[in-house]
Amino acid sequence: MNISTFRAKSMQQALDMIRRELGPEATVLHTRERNAGLLGRIFLGRHFEVAASRDARVPSKLVANAEPMEVAVASEIVPVALGGDEFDYRNQYRKDFSANYGTELEELQFTSQNLRQRSPDSAIRKLPEALFEVYTDLIESDVEERVAQKILQYLREIETIDLHDPLALRAELVRKVEHDIKVTGPIQVSSGAGKVVALVGPTGVGKTTTIAKLAANFRLRENKTVGLITVDTYRIAAVEQLRTYADIIDLPMEVVSTPREMREAVARMRSLDLILMDTAGRSPRDQVRIQELKVILAEAEPSEVHVVLSAVSGAKGLTTTAEKFSSVGTTGIIVTKLDEATTLGNLLSIGQVCGLPISYMTDGQNVPDDIQVATSRKVAEMILGIQ
Repeated sequence: MNISTFRAKSMQQALDMIRRELGPEATVLHTRERNAGLLGRIFLGRHFEVAASRDARVPSKLVANAEPMEVAVASEIVPVALGGDEFDYRNQYRKDFSANYGTELEELQFTSQNLRQRSPDSAIRKLPEALFEVYTDLIESDVEERVAQKILQYLREIETIDLHDPLALRAELVRKVEHDIKVTGPIQVSSGAGKVVALVGPTGVGKTTTIAKLAANFRLRENKTVGLITVDTYRIAAVEQLRTYADIIDLPMEVVSTPREMREAVARMRSLDLILMDTAGRSPRDQVRIQELKVILAEAEPSEVHVVLSAVSGAKGLTTTAEKFSSVGTTGIIVTKLDEATTLGNLLSIGQVCGLPISYMTDGQNVPDDIQVATSRKVAEMILGIQ
């Protein structure tokens, strides 16, 4: 689903932009005032942000042949906390419309209710207002529609929860998402164990930099003996990059290109605490290259194989990549480029489709910083946009 965000100095301007860009059938998914605090309005002026989509399967849309004020929003706007101030959008929105259009506000509300009743999706049509808000928030966060609907079904089946209570619904939503996110915890390293951990994945996701972050943290902060092996002989620059990190951190490093060389390199490093293995990026569609990777990894006998995925990829791309690399024995996921992603709802699909837990998350290029162990709570908060 393609979601566009429009910003304007008034709600009406934003809605007019949506009509021009996406057409009268566009659906308004979410609205908020960016400078909701008193100081923000004084110094920066009012600034509205509206998210909309022309292909969202939700009941409220812009009316095809209506006057500019006749716009149906996705749901009544509820109080939202921004910058420590609770801004009551419902009351303010009504005041703004009443000041300019008077009784047209009643027509707006009637149109919204009428569109909800005419929605072809009966399940969505019958949603209580607070639950409908949860649904649109999930869609805006790039959660796949089928995953969002599963979450709604779960919430509706809880007998002890009031489906008209936004706070109760969102608290349960956090618990649900946290429960669905599986994590591994950090790599466990024992002295002299020679534990082999490999990183695999497509090109351009940050495997080499992530290897360097892990190596630096285990060597400098946990005082473990660490060795590096790279089979990324397709990109000379990647080998030199890792060698530079190895020299700075003072780690042994070996470059291998055949299964025999892999077996011998691992044997020479068995006395170390941890052996980290970098691999060449493979396209998830290139099964020949992935099978080659499987053969060379078999000689290293890794204890863990983490597939590295970029957070900026869509949900379908993430799940497809994770599934294609599963044949090499992946045990976990490292999510990179969190700092470049605008939404993280795509992470919900990984666990539900692939069943793989998340081990680490990275959010920058700094070594050894910009990496953290994934926790279910942290990932859930990031997906739902909770600071």
